[in-house]
Amino acid sequence: MLYAVVSSFASVFMLARGYSNSQIGITLAAANVLAFIMQPLIADFTDRSKRLGVIGVTEIMTVLMMVFTLGMFAFRGGTVALCAVFVLLIAFHTVLQPLFNSLAFRLEDCGVPINFGIARSVGSLAYSIFVAILGTLVDHLGIAVMPVSGELICLFLLVSLILTKRSFDKNKKLNLPSLRGRESADDQGEDTITLIQFIRRNKMFFIVNIGVVGIFFSNAILNNYMAQIVDNVGGSTEDMGRILAVMAFLEIPTMVFFKNIKKHFSCQFLLKVAAIGFTIKIAICWIAESVAMLYAGQLFQIVSFALFLPGMVYFTDEIMSRGEAVKGQALFTTMITLTTIFSSLLGGWILDIAGAKTLTFIATLATAAGAALIIAVIDKVRRK
Repeated sequence: MLYAVVSSFASVFMLARGYSNSQIGITLAAANVLAFIMQPLIADFTDRSKRLGVIGVTEIMTVLMMVFTLGMFAFRGGTVALCAVFVLLIAFHTVLQPLFNSLAFRLEDCGVPINFGIARSVGSLAYSIFVAILGTLVDHLGIAVMPVSGELICLFLLVSLILTKRSFDKNKKLNLPSLRGRESADDQGEDTITLIQFIRRNKMFFIVNIGVVGIFFSNAILNNYMAQIVDNVGGSTEDMGRILAVMAFLEIPTMVFFKNIKKHFSCQFLLKVAAIGFTIKIAICWIAESVAMLYAGQLFQIVSFALFLPGMVYFTDEIMSRGEAVKGQALFTTMITLTTIFSSLLGGWILDIAGAKTLTFIATLATAAGAALIIAVIDKVRRK
């Protein structure tokens, strides 16, 4: 839900404050660069910190985000200070995501049952409902509702983390002997290699991830600049919120039932279908002349993002040896981050120079190229 305030509606807020599309693009890119730098540092600090742990670090970051959100109230106009607020908010939110993933597995280790697929789907459902409501509120009451919403969401998050820590500490004491046994077994089974060695041993997998840059270019464009794309066909902020809601809602059934789908189709086949789905979705957004056509394009979310994200995670786990698995997953997320940085800078510049129509056309070409590369190479990736 917080993603809606700090990322999905960032363009809406910053346009209202007088920023140009290029300035918005630079802000989004800077935020992702900062997140890219912060992620390994925060992860290393979290692993080393015996006192705070993943929940303690997450709580501190949540409090800091509440402080940063106050800047949305305090700073007016297209100031550098307001730009810095968004850079920090987006970066911190991005860094929080892998911490929550880590927390889910830590809870499982301590005996707290977690179904990651369902949990991720509930997140999409909450986002879907919230962006629809937020779009309507912003359209009728103005952008002042955004920082208020952000503060409330952070407050709810902080309370939930406090309650989670109580459950975590309780279960950790009960399951401490078995937890130590698992950690010892993991240490003995680890066979680490350097990143350069990993790329040399997995050249085809690396090429597949270059294709990821292409197909996720359109995904980042739609996430960051949906406000401008909707406005280009005569839509409103309320329409934008509803389109994002539909997009998120359609992810849910595919993600919930992905394990069942995977029983009937290989991950390679599903990733090929998803790559084509990405291409069709952005192509419809390119040719769209009405809000209704933009809605129609989002129907392909079912067989694009919702299929590709879990498909790539499972595919990587299937083909990688134990010592390579973490680097394989990290390479995938790194490519997505780099794509977001690149698309933020280029997207804002294209919008100012040539408009939304040209932006979606270029995104269509990039996505088609990425899809073609994935389809051509993915069957050549060797299993370990």
